Amino acid sequence: MTSAERRPVKLRPEIVALPPYKQGKPAPVDAYKLSSNENPYPPLDGVIEDVVRATSFNRYPDATALAVREVLAARNGVSVDEVHIGAGSVSIISQLISAAAGAGDEVVYPWRSFEAYPGLVTVAGATSVQVPLKADDSLDLPALAEAVTERTRVVIVCSPNNPTGTVVGAAEFADFMESIPDDLLVLLDEAYYEFIDREDAVDGLALTGRYPNLVVLHTFSKAYGLAGLRIGWAIGPVDILNAARASAIPLSVTEPSQVAALASLERDSELAERVSHIRARRNVIRDGFLDRGLRVPEAQGNFIWLGAGDETDRVQDVLYSHGIVARAFPGSGVRISIGEEESIASLFRAADEIAQLLPAAHPHSTLG
Repeated sequence: MTSAERRPVKLRPEIVALPPYKQGKPAPVDAYKLSSNENPYPPLDGVIEDVVRATSFNRYPDATALAVREVLAARNGVSVDEVHIGAGSVSIISQLISAAAGAGDEVVYPWRSFEAYPGLVTVAGATSVQVPLKADDSLDLPALAEAVTERTRVVIVCSPNNPTGTVVGAAEFADFMESIPDDLLVLLDEAYYEFIDREDAVDGLALTGRYPNLVVLHTFSKAYGLAGLRIGWAIGPVDILNAARASAIPLSVTEPSQVAALASLERDSELAERVSHIRARRNVIRDGFLDRGLRVPEAQGNFIWLGAGDETDRVQDVLYSHGIVARAFPGSGVRISIGEEESIASLFRAADEIAQLLPAAHPHSTLG
């Protein structure tokens, strides 16, 4: 049989049609990579040395990540079984979606939000229900609640929202939780939690034990600078987390990542200092863009969002010409991560030029 005569392997058509997740564009050596929301700082002092010293690379890791769970449980006043560890918080989201939703079910989430959500829903065999953001690029929680039907199995709330940077208020989240069925799984994705400086923002960890249907997700990738090691965690009811554990790929959380997480948790004072620097840098950049007449919504993550609509590609090109590699979402806008201090001057030079493309009259981003 020739290759021309060979029939293609049978695959799920929705998976074949699904575009793979696209990582942030790599940067040339003379440019700043601000496309992946990475921490510009290396892991906290001593973490790498602890990993090298303590890791047995020829042995399997603890499949339950018990040591990490014990520390996180003690810090948050919960039992060890109310903590789950995954290879990044996105892997736990995938586990929970697969555990709760399948063919004929729906998963409701804001859009635009984290670009992995649609793919995770499709892989689970479920259907996405995307709820548009408000005009100020913040989440519309009443609209999310209204989108819930008898087919809905999961609702995702991302705060701070990636890529727009806006947060959900504590009071509006409480109202939202009261407005939906208590047997509907709610995932509060707080990957950028440490960068929040708004006092009225929802704090998922403060809600532990209050709702029987809420799982709160955090990660070591962003504030802790461990993106390359892939480790995240969740707190929630034991029965829900057991379902996530049942759907997880065994042994996917490596020993180096577990050691790095434990070592990082021991260095909170240094973490707080680094986070404060990133917050301050973020606010300087946002203020500088606003001063140039550009519309930048509230920024509570380690990035800012520049709504550009149909001019998105041109804005990305301008940034690139000034040595800035950012993350473009065609037809919507550009997300710019907070990087090195030295990148700010280049960003502002680019902003001067972008302001000519996006005058202040530009009402808001086109979020498709």
